[in-house]
Amino acid sequence: MDITIQLRDLTPFEQLVLDRLCDGMTNIAIARETAHTEKVIENTVSRSAKAFGIKSDADTNIRVLLALAYRAHYGDKSFDKLKIECQHHAIGPDGQSICTRHIE
Repeated sequence: MDITIQLRDLTPFEQLVLDRLCDGMTNIAIARETAHTEKVIENTVSRSAKAFGIKSDADTNIRVLLALAYRAHYGDKSFDKLKIECQHHAIGPDGQSICTRHIE
């Protein structure tokens, strides 16, 4: 499957929803947290998938591909919350371990 690294910028709300999606939250949990309906979250996930060129079919899990595409573009914040060290880290000039791919 080809994934475009973004056909357009994501809105702040789309980024919020995808951050939560990457945290493993369901649409209904995201809806509760953001005070929106589950339908709004479903539509946001769908629009976000289109922004990355991800199309739905019987063999594709859109949420998984969307999480991978989002993490590749915006970093692995979900791993940071779990305190899992990235596999693409380096030792910085101050001796600290830093991720060479995260976007701060």
